[in-house]
Amino acid sequence: MTSQPQPSSAPNAVSAGPASDAKAFAAAALLTFTCGMVVLVGYVMIGFFGIILSLIGVVFGLVWWKERHGAMLPRDLAAKSVVSLAVVALVLFGLVLLMV
Repeated sequence: MTSQPQPSSAPNAVSAGPASDAKAFAAAALLTFTCGMVVLVGYVMIGFFGIILSLIGVVFGLVWWKERHGAMLPRDLAAKSVVSLAVVALVLFGLVLLMV
């Protein structure tokens, strides 16, 4: 029986650790929720035309986020960005609750 050399296990080049993964997951969930809230606010305020305007705003917001952080979900996302995104999501959710 001949032994085959085992490939060396390379470190994971994608993940920067569990905290980074948790922040990336939270940012992805909050970005999705916040974009939906922006569209919902547009619909509640103006109707169908509000959806169109809010979708344009969502695109500009996502482009701004990507330019600010270098990627949509960077490896070294600051906790401050995740917290501020959570605050914006809560404010938009509260606004929707007040309007409905």
